[in-house]
Amino acid sequence: MASLIEELITVLEEENEEYKKLMVLSKEKTPVIVKGNTEKLKEITGMEQEHIQVLNSLEKRRIEVIKDMALVLNKKEEELTVKTIVGLLEGQDKERKKLAEVHDSLKQTLDNISVINDMNKNLITSSLEMVEFNINMYKSMYQAPETGNYDKNAYNTESTMSYGVFDAKN
Repeated sequence: MASLIEELITVLEEENEEYKKLMVLSKEKTPVIVKGNTEKLKEITGMEQEHIQVLNSLEKRRIEVIKDMALVLNKKEEELTVKTIVGLLEGQDKERKKLAEVHDSLKQTLDNISVINDMNKNLITSSLEMVEFNINMYKSMYQAPETGNYDKNAYNTESTMSYGVFDAKN
């Protein structure tokens, strides 16, 4: 069981390091989003995908360790959270303390990422709203005004402007 606890601690530490790298990338995205630099944003997103792949493999390892612990402890996998495992480590103060520290550190890192991602999400939403506003403004500049010129059959006789925003000839 001690080796499983050590393996769990190692996996959680590695996950925390990967999440910290993601957090740095998320912080880098904020000024990129503000500037509207889509090329740099694309580059950062690609780097994030690499870290996510590493995190997926670490998550699989963590699940395997939890499965092994469940077998040893004769418990269901769903019942074994890091908090419950910490509670089961009676008399193993060193491992208990280390596992609790890793858990708390990982939780703090994930909370920080969540805050940064929420801020980036709000920035992107604001940017999209501004783009939509600009598109609507440009559209309205090129529409003919409605004046109510109708013939005897109730058809609008006002000529409409035939040019658009984009020139397809070039």
